[in-house]
Amino acid sequence: MFRALTSEAQLRELYANPKQRAVRKELDHLDEMSRRLIAVSPVVFVATSDAEGRCDVGPRGGTPGFVTVLDERHVAIPDATGNNRLDSYRNVLANGHAGLNFVIPGRDTTLRVNGAAWITAEEDLLVRLTPVGKPPKTALVVRADEVYVHCPKAFVRAKMWRPEAWPRKEDQPTAAEVALAHQRDPDLTLAEVEQDQRDSLLYRLD
Repeated sequence: MFRALTSEAQLRELYANPKQRAVRKELDHLDEMSRRLIAVSPVVFVATSDAEGRCDVGPRGGTPGFVTVLDERHVAIPDATGNNRLDSYRNVLANGHAGLNFVIPGRDTTLRVNGAAWITAEEDLLVRLTPVGKPPKTALVVRADEVYVHCPKAFVRAKMWRPEAWPRKEDQPTAAEVALAHQRDPDLTLAEVEQDQRDSLLYRLD
């Protein structure tokens, strides 16, 4: 096993201290610029961990503005139809925190919002969250303890928004091929998985 670094002092032997502007840009609330970015973001990645520190991150998506800014300290993410594993929700119940990364297509910078988190089924709130035309069963509320814009270098290096740099489809396994391999069910066929995925997108988005 590779030897692990165990202290910040060891890290600082390899990295310079951050510039003051990188430290100063962190906010403890959602200002006007943050609100505007959230309002045009159609996807947010939600990072959570359980009580033992085991991490999970997954995307949530909808029409731009599907995440609601409740006030300068809180955002609400409506739940949507999924696989019912509830990985993020179970982590929030155990740990009480979440990290959000809002992504805007065509934009290399992202907005990060970290803080305390909880799940609510409060009807007065849920009726305000209707990106699919009806209130969700629940919503994830995150308090904006740390808010900052993440630099564009990762997306620039990845040429994220340049179609000519994207991997060729023929070099990738299809979603159905991946699902079939990972489900490890000898009685399941590729055609059945493909049909289930088509049905899921057609009938089970709400």
